[in-house]
Amino acid sequence: MGEKRFLTLADVGEVLNISSSQTYALVRSGELPAIQIGGRGQWRVESRVLEEFITQAYRRSASQRADLNEGAAAEQ
Repeated sequence: MGEKRFLTLADVGEVLNISSSQTYALVRSGELPAIQIGGRGQWRVESRVLEEFITQAYRRSASQRADLNEGAAAEQ
């Protein structure tokens, strides 16, 4: 069967190595897009969306490092 298309918040937390409450906070804030399904409104994150989220996180980190390095160079 291949890779699952949708992941539970617990699955997402495991991939990112963060707690379920941290994962829920990312979804609740809109930082990590997710959908609610079923009568109990359980959250699901599409695998592709999670990979995009991770890629964007790497870009933000690289940008922050570049900004810090520029600031340090300007102080010298």
